[in-house]
Amino acid sequence: MADYYVYIMSNCSRVLYTGITNSLERRVQEHKMKQVPGFTARYNLFKLVYYENTDDVYAAIAREKQIKGWLRKKKVELIESVNPEWRDLSLEWTQDNP
Repeated sequence: MADYYVYIMSNCSRVLYTGITNSLERRVQEHKMKQVPGFTARYNLFKLVYYENTDDVYAAIAREKQIKGWLRKKKVELIESVNPEWRDLSLEWTQDNP
């Protein structure tokens, strides 16, 4: 059974990006290494500040769309409900952090 993750990346200025993946470690590393050109590379979004997982890809897609539709204030409340210090949650399993 596969896992799917909805996640939020940020930077020191707390710019937010919400995404979905089936491999959280790989995807976060891609963001950190700026391997995919785009928003996260342009704004140096290197901190994983929130994630949740499910085994249902359709639930993950729906949740990503839901979060993306929220105002920033609600996204910040979601992050701070589990990560009030905005720590990089990927530090436990990544070694080379910018």
